[in-house]
Amino acid sequence: MSDVMATAKRIIANVEQVIVGKRRQVILSLVAWFSEGHILLEDVPGVAKTVLARALAASVGCRFRRVQCTPDLLPSDVTGASIFNQKTSEFEFRPGPIFAQIVLADEINRTTPRTQAALLEAMAEGRVTVDGVTHDLSPPFLVVATQNPIDHEGTFPLPEAQLDRFLLRFSIGYPSMEEELRMLGMLQQEHPLNKLKAVVTADQIVACQKAVRDIHVAEKVRSYLTEMVHVTRKHEDLRLGGSPRASIALFRASQAMAAIQGRRFVQPDDVKLVAESVLTHRMILRPESRLRKVTAADVVSEVLETVPVPTLGD
Repeated sequence: MSDVMATAKRIIANVEQVIVGKRRQVILSLVAWFSEGHILLEDVPGVAKTVLARALAASVGCRFRRVQCTPDLLPSDVTGASIFNQKTSEFEFRPGPIFAQIVLADEINRTTPRTQAALLEAMAEGRVTVDGVTHDLSPPFLVVATQNPIDHEGTFPLPEAQLDRFLLRFSIGYPSMEEELRMLGMLQQEHPLNKLKAVVTADQIVACQKAVRDIHVAEKVRSYLTEMVHVTRKHEDLRLGGSPRASIALFRASQAMAAIQGRRFVQPDDVKLVAESVLTHRMILRPESRLRKVTAADVVSEVLETVPVPTLGD
């Protein structure tokens, strides 16, 4: 676990040369990556969603591609297509940007549902099927998608099935006055992202992903996180609670959070730290609850207060 913790520290220190005052979001990004999951960054424009994704990519020696999602983007623009080669008189497969190891899908809700669906198989299974041929993607494969929840004109909201594919959804948030002043100083000459170098390798990330799987989760902690998900299914403010995939996501994310902190076992606090980012996008609020200004985050907070926290070591 010391290797996982050391790898995480190197990436965090590197990213914080670019992103000011957002350690929690950087740690959550590593939680998703070490759990072999994917990230949905949802926030207003100009708060460094894209910069965070690019900084993560620059910190690791992996192939990186960016897809700028627009309404005219086709599925083949993402997955690739078979092109006829006149010299050989045969069709050749030319891979699309999804065949990178880190893929930034910028403004994912601006592309059509058909193109959004092109990401599904890759995100869920780590492979892509084109013209009946299945191609495996090279690990560690990570999709970082961004979207603006404020501007709804000309957008295609992600369906629940695709939202559920993202392990974590979280926001960056505005910086404080002091952080913003520091940011202005950093940007005076040039963007610090241009100087960012890789501090870990792809193989180290893969090793961290394997190590996270070995993190011990006691029976009491398993019951604790499972009960949280079951409570959401019966909550009066929700039309739809967490699925079994939500329980698995909470389990994996808690393991990664424990490993990043250098522990070989999960504590209830690890579950609490990732609960909101894991669960909120997997819930559907009742219309009457929305009218009362209830949010999914409010529901998660209530669930955390309701479910008894287990005491380990008894």
